[in-house]
Amino acid sequence: MTAVAKHVTRKPLEVSNATEEQAQTRNSQLRARFPARLAEPRWPHTARPSEETLRRLTAPPFLPTVNATRAGRRRGVAKLLRWLSNQPGETWQQRWASSGAEELPGAAWVELPLRWLREHGTSPSYDREDLSSGLLMLICGDVIRPGLPWMLTRTHRYLASVMAEARDPEGFARLRKLAESGPTSSRKDAQIAATRIATMLACKGGLIRDITVGDCVELVDAQRQVHARGGQKKVDFYLRLRALGIFPEDAPATIRAFGLALGQLSIDELVDRYRLQCRPVRDLIVDYLRERQPSLDFASLDAISRTLAGLFWARIEALAPGTDSLRLPPAVVREWKAELRVKKRTVTGLDGKSVEVSSPRLNAKDELMRVRAFYLDIAQWAAEEPARWGPWAVPCPIRDDEIHKAKDRKRRKARMDQRTRERLPVLPVLVSTADRRRRAAANLLRAAKSTEPGAMIPGTDGALRRAIAPKAAGHLTWAEETSGGRRRNLTYEEEEAFWAFAAIEVLRLTGIRNEELLELTHHSVTQYRLPSTGEVVPLLQIAPSKTDTERLLLVSPELADVLSSIISRLRGPSGGLPLVASYDVREKVWNPPMPLLFQRDIGSEHRAFTPTAIRKLLINALAVTGLTNADGEVLTFSPHDFRRIFVTDAIMNGLPPHIAQVICGHRRIDTTMGYKAVYPAETIEAHRAFISRRRTSRPSEEYRTPTDEEWDAFLAHFEKRKVSIGTCARAFGTPCVHEHACVRCSLLRPDPAQRARLVDIRDNLIARIGEAEREGWLGEVEGLQVSLAGAVEKLTQLDRRPTSHGTVDLGIPAVTGPNITPRQLPPPEPN
Repeated sequence: MTAVAKHVTRKPLEVSNATEEQAQTRNSQLRARFPARLAEPRWPHTARPSEETLRRLTAPPFLPTVNATRAGRRRGVAKLLRWLSNQPGETWQQRWASSGAEELPGAAWVELPLRWLREHGTSPSYDREDLSSGLLMLICGDVIRPGLPWMLTRTHRYLASVMAEARDPEGFARLRKLAESGPTSSRKDAQIAATRIATMLACKGGLIRDITVGDCVELVDAQRQVHARGGQKKVDFYLRLRALGIFPEDAPATIRAFGLALGQLSIDELVDRYRLQCRPVRDLIVDYLRERQPSLDFASLDAISRTLAGLFWARIEALAPGTDSLRLPPAVVREWKAELRVKKRTVTGLDGKSVEVSSPRLNAKDELMRVRAFYLDIAQWAAEEPARWGPWAVPCPIRDDEIHKAKDRKRRKARMDQRTRERLPVLPVLVSTADRRRRAAANLLRAAKSTEPGAMIPGTDGALRRAIAPKAAGHLTWAEETSGGRRRNLTYEEEEAFWAFAAIEVLRLTGIRNEELLELTHHSVTQYRLPSTGEVVPLLQIAPSKTDTERLLLVSPELADVLSSIISRLRGPSGGLPLVASYDVREKVWNPPMPLLFQRDIGSEHRAFTPTAIRKLLINALAVTGLTNADGEVLTFSPHDFRRIFVTDAIMNGLPPHIAQVICGHRRIDTTMGYKAVYPAETIEAHRAFISRRRTSRPSEEYRTPTDEEWDAFLAHFEKRKVSIGTCARAFGTPCVHEHACVRCSLLRPDPAQRARLVDIRDNLIARIGEAEREGWLGEVEGLQVSLAGAVEKLTQLDRRPTSHGTVDLGIPAVTGPNITPRQLPPPEPN
């Protein structure tokens, strides 16, 4: 079938063009809706005189119970106020900013006041500790508000506790109560979160209830600039603040929505990723995408922008700088098409050096079709709006025959069938190995939890001992190998093994897409009561995805076991599943919180699995099996392979294709049959069925037993094929078309043993041609030259034939037995 979607005509706009707010990125929209508090230049506590500030910071609630600590804080406050009093500025904040202390990260700032104190009086040995305590009082007393980046370079052992005593006892009490209601293993995370919250109070002022979503975003941005590590602990504080109810109801469920996962880009930003030099063409591509936007989802819009701006015009500008017209020179077009067919990437070799690797671009014709649609759409729109599109209407440089994909579809079908044929037979090995791995990891974790730290874990034959990890998170169980000392996170191993098993089982038993797998929720498991018998049938509801078609799948007993294991694992104390906000990697948007089935705990946050995480689970599960492909490489499974295997196995076992189409949610049955792999056995059976059908429509005379005369004539044909210089390959029952002039015949297969005879024939023909030319026999010269050309060609065939190095056994079975004669063999079956 030829490609019919050559271009897309413009649909009338039902709404106005994108507003300025729609043109912004989703992150920019969120940041505009939830701004951070602006830094105040002046507030009451920072403008008070030195004596009043000292008196306030050495009175309740700033007085600790330990006398030594109280004295050290008093000395530190007094010394810092003396030092800051000599800095320029009207307030303590201005003096702190002009002192240059925030230019020195960590504890290095102490050198500035220490140097000043040594120059203006004695300096006891404990000045350094006093100054740190004094700064803590100035910060918690809201006298100064340091910048976030500088605060994140320091350790704050007592910041949260002093803030809780002196600034906001009620707010931190609510935080402690929230932490106590959670698992014991998250107590350490709660302490880190309290320090993060106290840091925002130190830099922004106010109480916990005054913290805004924008303040949290500002802190996370600063952490990404300052901290190289931190992981989930960087964002855990946001979840706790949101649980306190101090944020608006429309606040995102996770702070990762503001930057850890980018939102939708505007059309201008999609195009400007490639920094096009020609502004008119850049604006043309932007206008074209805006016209197409109402009928496209974001994933399609992103793909078209990558093609037009990245693979097309950016490469044209690289090949022909200064090009400002869509009417391209033929040489540039040819060079661009040749470059488009190849995909280049840089990989790191075993020696650590970067090497550029080239491979064919499998979707090159898809890219050509998008560029062709770009030209044809503009040409059609030019007839509707000549002033706007007319100047850009030029002939399309991509011909119709360049985008025909019939052969590509056949090659793709062959590749996919080969993948299915390789993976379907080994699927039971993968399933059983994943199940054993899950059970072994669960048993090992269970044994390790019941073992004292430092003791050998039962059932490991002395290979593992329970590791002593006082700084590890409380919910993690670590083990240590006795041979090499390598530590293993048994909690992570058990979790990975379980979710790999769950993903494999759900994918192979349902045939759903990877996107649909990640969108399964607790509400997807439903039931239906048969009206005839009243039997309750469990069903799995698949949310609309690729084809926007919702469907219901029957839950088999095996699938029911897997789903019940997942739900039991995730079920909380209330009996329900945690609500999780997932990120749609195609549409670049955050979905509302839902009780997803494929979710896991990272720190104190319930986070949805991503497509990349599922692929990693499959890779690790396959590594355990040791399966390899025909080339000896490690066999890989993609989530979509399970879908093709599901369709192939179902149809081969008798499921009607149109039922398989409904189960898979395909719009056309051709798509379903494209998923179904073709096996050689099926081809043989189909050929036999074809022969049977043909025999019923042909006269039976053709299938009678041959007579003795016919059989002798058949055998005589093969006896008569042998000639002096080789073997004749003409078909049975056909006469010799060259009247036995074998040296001229293309059907002659020369015998290597008769090479000398052929050389004599060639030399004789050369001599006869010379004699005929001397005697003037011109009519005979032409015939002799034809024979000479045939002899030379036969010698060339012998020279091209590879030299045999011995007999090769092809494994063809031979007919044995003393009583079997050629006459008793059945006649060959007609084609």
